[in-house]
Amino acid sequence: MTTMESLIGLVNRIQRACTVLGDYGGGDNTFSSLWEALPSVAVVGGQSSGKSSVLESIVGRDFLPRGSGIVTRRPLVLQLHKTDEGTQEYAEFLHLSKRRFTDFSAVRKEIQDETDRVTGRSKMISPVPIHLSIYSPNVVNLTLIDLPGLTKVAVEGQPESIVEDIENMVRSYVEKPNSIILAISPANQDIATSDAIKLAREVDPAGERTFGVMTKLDLMDKGTNALDVIEGRSYRLQQPWVGVVNRSQADINKNTDMIVARRKEREYFATSPDYGHLANRMGSEYLAKLLSQHLESVIRARIPSITSLINKTIDELESEMDHLGRPIAVDAGAQLYTILELCRAFDRIFKEHLDGGRPGGDRIYGVFDNQLPAALRKLPFDRHLSMQNVKKVVSEADGYQPHLIAPEQGYRRLIEGSLNYFRGPAEASVDAVHFVLKELVRKSLAETQELRRFPTLQAEIAGAANEALERFRDESKKSTLRLVDMESSYLTVEFFRRLPQEVEKPVGPGGKPGHPGGNPAANAAVDRYSEGHFRRIGSNVSSYVGMVSETLRNTIPKAVVHCQVREAKTSLLNHFYIQIGKREGKQLGQLLDEDPALMERRLQCAKRLELYKSARDEVDSVSWVR
Repeated sequence: MTTMESLIGLVNRIQRACTVLGDYGGGDNTFSSLWEALPSVAVVGGQSSGKSSVLESIVGRDFLPRGSGIVTRRPLVLQLHKTDEGTQEYAEFLHLSKRRFTDFSAVRKEIQDETDRVTGRSKMISPVPIHLSIYSPNVVNLTLIDLPGLTKVAVEGQPESIVEDIENMVRSYVEKPNSIILAISPANQDIATSDAIKLAREVDPAGERTFGVMTKLDLMDKGTNALDVIEGRSYRLQQPWVGVVNRSQADINKNTDMIVARRKEREYFATSPDYGHLANRMGSEYLAKLLSQHLESVIRARIPSITSLINKTIDELESEMDHLGRPIAVDAGAQLYTILELCRAFDRIFKEHLDGGRPGGDRIYGVFDNQLPAALRKLPFDRHLSMQNVKKVVSEADGYQPHLIAPEQGYRRLIEGSLNYFRGPAEASVDAVHFVLKELVRKSLAETQELRRFPTLQAEIAGAANEALERFRDESKKSTLRLVDMESSYLTVEFFRRLPQEVEKPVGPGGKPGHPGGNPAANAAVDRYSEGHFRRIGSNVSSYVGMVSETLRNTIPKAVVHCQVREAKTSLLNHFYIQIGKREGKQLGQLLDEDPALMERRLQCAKRLELYKSARDEVDSVSWVR
């Protein structure tokens, strides 16, 4: 095989592999970067310009649907693969990859049927391409893209936008910088009206990547010729114009063999008084060789950028493979090691959230700095220590005996009733921190990339972590409520020692202070029913409750952090580790059942990696050949 065939065959194989692996999107402009870097030939022309006949002449087979109006209604990506002499010709469709077509009339029917499967039996078009590969010793290695014929008017059954839709579809292919434009124009029409040349001029104004093809030279009026166009006087391109003579309708109706048609084409140019001097540069066979030679030069110029792109893509795919993870071992010891490593990866991320390396842990501080103080301020102490309630509680505590100096039982009942309100904020703080910790577990699981491979293990770790958090919450509630109960169980002694000093002095006759030696019982009886007396009791209790509130504001966070946050940080999965150590190999394997979608993604990534590495090796093998 020549160097040229090696280069073009390499490009063809890479394009084919890209297509099979889904790295090519087609008419929706979702080409892969590698496909975009590889040149291909886009065949453009108006309706009835002879596009199909040119393609069939290049292939040497009659395989395209024919008819009036829009026949090509989907792009046809035609990849030609040159095989050794004497081998049988056959065709393969991407959507029927396991079936080989040796009957090319069946190929024509499948193109029509596959078109109808997407567009229906209407005259609508679709940008979804049909991929067809032909293997033959009579072709050159090429990738040709047959596009719907450009039109000017919508016919019955087509929307008014059909003209613009077709032009946009064709433009999406030919505007690619690595696209070679094969502009088909019929010789029996003025070149100034050529739809193909008009579009090619817009996307390739310098004419550097446009090949002009004149069809129907044999149908021109007698006494006229297309020499002004073919010799570049009417419209000059950087690439040469090529004239072709396709089969007549009568030949098509008689199923004239393409080999015979090629011979007739050669005879026409050899004997033509107008084109005889150009005979060696005319015809479909020359056109195919010309395109191959141009492709070789384009590929050679693109080799450095193609190699760079391939190497960059290999690095990206290897990084993705590392991200997806390599296949796991099958023995129990290796599986247990893998599970423990995954648990440690999750635990590390969870700790980063708590310690500030990742966001979220600050919400725990927000519970203590904002939510707990706000909850303490909202406690209904004003209602509980109102004049009416203080009087009621103190009076009920005295029973039938009036208190002498300080209503100790009343004080105790008021204080105990007030301190009972602290249970709500204490429990709420525990629940708020529990909610934050659960959320951090969820986020940590989602951020542990390695665990995405194993949804079952991910669910098991989530369940074990949440069970542990529930245990920590229960212990934390016991501890915080115990703090509240301790405040209720023993009141500060100094508080009571101050109470006798705050009793009002007795009042004597005329509003003068009574004598210390006066009747204390009488003075106490008067104080028992005064508003000032009850107001002073409420004020004393409020002061004591405020002191306790400040104490609990500091101690509740300590208990919560000790019982929940610290335990979550140090022993979140300890119980899970014990359970995992008791499981057998089969049970461990069940935890490492990967998500089928992820397995498929790794498989596709591995195939792409193999493709790109193979492409790199092939490019290297031919890039230095001259």
